[in-house]
Parts: sequence; structure tokens; C-alpha cells
Amino acid sequence: MTVPDTEFRSVEDVQKKLEGVDYIPSREIATVVYLAAATQKPILVEGPAGAGKTELARAIARSLNLRKIRLQCYEGLDEAKSLYEWEYAKQLLYTQMIKEKINQVIATADTISEAVEKIAQQENAFFSERFLLARPLLQAITSDEQVVLLIDEIDKSDPEFEAFLLELLSDFQVSIPELGIWKAKHIPIVILTSNNYRDISDALKRRCIHLYIDYPKKDLEKRIVKLKIPGIEDRLADQLVNAISNIRALDLKKRPCISETIDWAKALMVLQINDLSPQALSDTLNVICKYQADTALVRESIDKVLK
Repeated sequence: MTVPDTEFRSVEDVQKKLEGVDYIPSREIATVVYLAAATQKPILVEGPAGAGKTELARAIARSLNLRKIRLQCYEGLDEAKSLYEWEYAKQLLYTQMIKEKINQVIATADTISEAVEKIAQQENAFFSERFLLARPLLQAITSDEQVVLLIDEIDKSDPEFEAFLLELLSDFQVSIPELGIWKAKHIPIVILTSNNYRDISDALKRRCIHLYIDYPKKDLEKRIVKLKIPGIEDRLADQLVNAISNIRALDLKKRPCISETIDWAKALMVLQINDLSPQALSDTLNVICKYQADTALVRESIDKVLK
């Protein structure tokens, strides 16, 4: 039985493993991933939406046969939703079920204060792992095997939550007042992504290796298209990638990302279009343009797009 390879051995090994799960990394990406894994530092991945930041975390998990745990960030995210919370409903249910036993515990108490003290002596029974609901961060820390922890769109969270992450990313441990300090059984591979919705603090950046993923260059994007759409002809792939590059250069509200390039290639294949003519471009623009104003602008610039 072959044992899955759960580590990266070199930059070249990173490239090979990621390409094996259909993610084609640049040399820079492969180098950052290797260094982050070797030094156990998180990666902060910034860049435009749809450039492949989240997909990188998925690819790393698949390539190493690791479980991926994802925390989606948003405004108002706090420790209870990201780390843990107590299952109060379950605690109450158990309290009702053992009500008779509780009565026995406090039966000898002469005052309310004494009764409270006797119950307090039993609080470990109610504040234990049995009633702890682990959220993504705690799941990653307590996992019996190494995982890939994706903290997605960290720039959408509040600065206070970002500050809370510093202890986790510095020492890979969390403090639970009722249970003490829990240290990671295995240091997770941590990927944080940002769409530059707001600036990330210097303190968080210092703890990470920084990686900026932009839209790929034409030759790399063509390789991705050929990988995802094996039947596409070279000539159409060249036309497609060139057109996408020219479209991204326009003043659009939303520039098409890699996944939309692939969707467009699929659409052209379905329509059995082998040559990207002005008519073919106009007929399929809705696949890559998500706003009417963008669609209109591209149609007005068809000659520039197809040059």
C-alpha cells in the first residue's frame, strides 16, 4: 500500500504536486509555498478577485492529501464564530436530565450560598470538551492530523478580529478560560487571502510570507486553458487568451478572472466555434462580463480586443 506523500520536498516538488491536481503555479508561487511549509509560516495571498487565491489553498490540500478547513471572514466575525462556543442548549438539556442528581448534591446545603458553592464544585462537568462546539480555528488546532487552514478574505473582517489572530499565528495556540491553553497538535498550513478591501495591519503581515497573485501572463493562462479544456485547438486558445488580456486592459467594473476565461472557452467549444470572430465575441460576452456597462464597453472596443 502506497503511503500518501504529505510534505513538499523542494520547489520543483511543489510545482509537480500542484500541477498533479490541475493547478499550474508560477515559479514564484511554488517557491513561496515551499518556504511557508518548510518554515511553518502562514501565507498572506493578495490580489484581484478570481486570480486563484482560494484555489491555491484547495490545491495545496489536494496535493498533500490533507483536509482543508475554511474560515470565511466577514464584518462582525468574532471568537465565538471562528474559535469556539459553549453549547448552552446541550448543557441545559443535560441539567434537566440529571436534575435529581443535582438535588442530591445540594441536599445538605443550609443556605443558597452553600448550594451555589456545591454546584460550582461540579462545574468541570459542564465546562468540558463534551459541551465545546469547535469552530474552524479550533478544529485546525486540535486536529489529530495536519490540515490546511484557509482564512478567506481576511480583509472583510474587523481589525479587532485580525488582532485576535496574532496569538494563533504566532504560537499556534489558543486560550480557553475554562480549560486552559490548547497548543496545536500539528502546525497547520495556513493560507490567508485578501482582495484588498482594506489594508492589512503590519503586525499580521510580519507573521506571514507575502504573495501577490495577479492575473496570469498569456503563456501561463494558455497552459491553464489547455489543461482544463484538453480539446481546444491552439489557435482558438491563443485568440481567447489574447482577447481576455485586452479586455482586462479596459476600464471595466469587474475584470474577467481565470475561471471566466475557462467558462468562455467551454462556451465556445459547446457552440463549436473554432475562430474568435467579432460576432462570436459579441454573442458570448455574457459569459465573461457580469455588468451591462462592461458588456457595452467591450462591444464598443471589439476591434481593440481582437487586434
